[in-house]
Amino acid sequence: MFPASILTYILYILLPILAIYLGYLIVTKAFNDMGFSSFEAIVIVFISFILGAGILDDYTGFSFSNIHLVTHNNWRIGINIGGGIIPIVLSIYLYIKNKLQMKKVLLGITIVAVITYFVTFPDPQKGIVSRFPFWLLPVFFASLASIILLWNDKRKAAPFAYISGTIGVLIGADVFHLYTLLKLEPGKNAIIGGADIFDMVFITGILAVIIDGILIYQEKRNVKT
Repeated sequence: MFPASILTYILYILLPILAIYLGYLIVTKAFNDMGFSSFEAIVIVFISFILGAGILDDYTGFSFSNIHLVTHNNWRIGINIGGGIIPIVLSIYLYIKNKLQMKKVLLGITIVAVITYFVTFPDPQKGIVSRFPFWLLPVFFASLASIILLWNDKRKAAPFAYISGTIGVLIGADVFHLYTLLKLEPGKNAIIGGADIFDMVFITGILAVIIDGILIYQEKRNVKT
């Protein structure tokens, strides 16, 4: 038998690998449901992380993690590429590609934005935050809205869930709370989507798509049986 110390060492190595692999499966599954290949999913996430985390900032002399938009009372208001710009661009692309109805998209975004506003709050040190398990509510409502509003066209539910989840959280958390945040402590950075790919914007969109896939698959399975 292996000594306990060796088993512990093996676990320390295997657990992070397992966590990364599970993350890979979740992310690629979500992007597959939205119409992207696994390779495209990895490229999107990789670029979002590299640009959003500020890894290239020191080498290029340009701040990708804090693109300055405007200054207000010594606050520097900006947007993060990985957690803000890329999710917005993806949402626009999915909206056009899937020819979604504007009224339904706006309704889905509004629902998620309102829910997000009530489960998030401004923190002068961390920005806009939400406590577990309340940050899961926007995920649930983004998925629920997509299933209900696209009941007769479920193949478009995943892109719809991503759009309503990402844009809804972006508006409900970062935009709706921005004014309150700016009144707390002057001289800080207020970054929209400021936690790059680990921002609530990105996570909500991915998880909403995953839940959609599970619910739709279960329904199809029940119909076949």
